[in-house]
Amino acid sequence: MEKKTSEAQTKANKKWAENNKEYSSYLRSRSSARSFIRNKATLEDIEELRKLIEEREKNLNDE
Repeated sequence: MEKKTSEAQTKANKKWAENNKEYSSYLRSRSSARSFIRNKATLEDIEELRKLIEEREKNLNDE
């Protein structure tokens, strides 16, 4: 099978990840949260998450 990503692109991706660790972590966390909500969350989970989201919104608005 032929490699689809060039060596230069792979190197550039690695460099970006090293230079943007915090943002990269943020993106992974966001992706995990969305995946959990879409694929695994129960109604109880969704209710709990709704409350947490409301609290977070309030805290962000108060800043």
